[in-house]
Amino acid sequence: MVSTIIVASGNPDKAKEIKQIFGKHGFRIKTLEDFENVPEVIEDGNTLYDNALKKARMIFDALGAPVLADDTGLEVDFLGGAPGAYSARYAGEDASYEDNVEKLLRKLESVEGADRTARFRTVVVYFDGKQDVSAEGSIEGTITTEPRGNGGFGYDPIFEALETKQTFSEMTDSAKNAISHRGRALQNLYLELQQLNILP
Repeated sequence: MVSTIIVASGNPDKAKEIKQIFGKHGFRIKTLEDFENVPEVIEDGNTLYDNALKKARMIFDALGAPVLADDTGLEVDFLGGAPGAYSARYAGEDASYEDNVEKLLRKLESVEGADRTARFRTVVVYFDGKQDVSAEGSIEGTITTEPRGNGGFGYDPIFEALETKQTFSEMTDSAKNAISHRGRALQNLYLELQQLNILP
């Protein structure tokens, strides 16, 4: 049975979140920061699944241990589902969290509250060299007109969850993980891996 899983993410905020969620199941979780000379994975896929699978396979080939990779997109209904798979590079390849948030708010500047609906969606992939298993998770919400809260990362300050009426940045890590897109995707993946007898 698998005891160690590598989180294939160069984003320390995302890796920390995955570690908090999946590590509670008793596995030893390593991140890319635990290794040297890890190849950079260019997330150039057209879908979240494409990006997650590419990361999982490339990191497995480099490190030879089971890998957990994810890709997350913010899908804004008024923008036809954008930025979606391009969320991390919405304002450019080297965009900061703030750059992406500012661009999105500009795009929605004249859009009224009822039309600011959106969702976070995560696709997570497990790959062990023999098979890949994937799962999804999502959460509905709206885009606020300005950032709120001091926690989280990425678009968290402007995503108000429908269930809590708080932005992710206004929530504690544990409260966010309990309902988040990534938390749901990881839980769904864990159950899938259990059913396949890959994980205990």
